[in-house]
Amino acid sequence: MRLQNIDIDPSTMLLQIDIMKQKGSFAIVVCDGKARLTRLPEHGETKIITHQGKVKRVKFDEGEEF
Repeated sequence: MRLQNIDIDPSTMLLQIDIMKQKGSFAIVVCDGKARLTRLPEHGETKIITHQGKVKRVKFDEGEEF
């Protein structure tokens, strides 16, 4: 699965990520007290689909240069 769960400290509701350990580009999506991290493709689109103000899905459309 491309989306990785990120732990949120329930007592402080803070999210900590060491961005220096991450390779390449990435996105963090937060909804309803849950956080997920996903790597972005080198060539392509990543769409975050919402419905009624909540994240429903994340879609990836990748390609490669010829």
